[in-house]
Amino acid sequence: MAQDVIPPQPLQLNCSGSLLDLTAPQVMGILNVTPDSFFDGGSYFKDKALCLDKALARAEQMLAEGAAIIDVGGESTRPGAKTVSAQEELDRVIPLVEAIAKNLSAIISVDTSTPQVMLAAAVSGAGMINDVRALTRVGALEAAVSTGLPVCLMHMLEEPDRMQQGPMYENVVTEVYDYLSCRLRACIEAGIDHGKLLVDPGIGFGKTLQHNLQLMGSLNAFAGLGAPLLIGVSRKTMIGQILGKPTDQRLYGSLAAAVLAVAQGASIIRCHDVAATVDAIRVAGAITNAKSD
Repeated sequence: MAQDVIPPQPLQLNCSGSLLDLTAPQVMGILNVTPDSFFDGGSYFKDKALCLDKALARAEQMLAEGAAIIDVGGESTRPGAKTVSAQEELDRVIPLVEAIAKNLSAIISVDTSTPQVMLAAAVSGAGMINDVRALTRVGALEAAVSTGLPVCLMHMLEEPDRMQQGPMYENVVTEVYDYLSCRLRACIEAGIDHGKLLVDPGIGFGKTLQHNLQLMGSLNAFAGLGAPLLIGVSRKTMIGQILGKPTDQRLYGSLAAAVLAVAQGASIIRCHDVAATVDAIRVAGAITNAKSD
């Protein structure tokens, strides 16, 4: 792992005027407006049309349960997922971003790798970009710079339709760390302030169970990047492989992983089950902070 001078992590993140407090762990609620996401795919669609009122109600519920951020996604990135057109993603995402911004007091994150969606979402009220491809799509880096929004950079091996086809690493922690370090450097050189960048090691994105376990057990190492750490492991295959349970029976395993992530310095937990996760990480955060005083 390349070791650079570690800049101080920001205590607050300015999300288009709304300040996100990073002195305590926060929850990012997942709101997928896709027909095929692995857990909630199709929940907000009927006859191929976006159920805007239902999706907006879900956003309101997650905020009431304690979510600090609502993460809106219009392109499934589950293993085997195919890409969608930019227009289709815009049609799914932008009406909901506009509705949340108009009706709710919320920090809205947009889970996208598509430059057109980044730009349109920023105009529509989004306060953060969450990109599983770490701004590597053509035009994505330039679009992110143009928005001025904070960006989460995630590691993913290959594309979703082939990322689980025998992923291999010599040392998964070192390789993921070095990849994220390189992407941070590229963003800074392009004009994004380091204080607006977050990182995500990409649990489940081009990794075997053993790779995921090694990453989850080594999250402390990513503090060397000097950027807030976002972890998303909610109801993922890793939990199912450990417990031998389907997605609808993985809540408790997800909470265990969230608590362990917070204990190792994670700033944001991305999840489906907001209320339970908020309680779990508040307790974990209180204990972790007490130990470090």
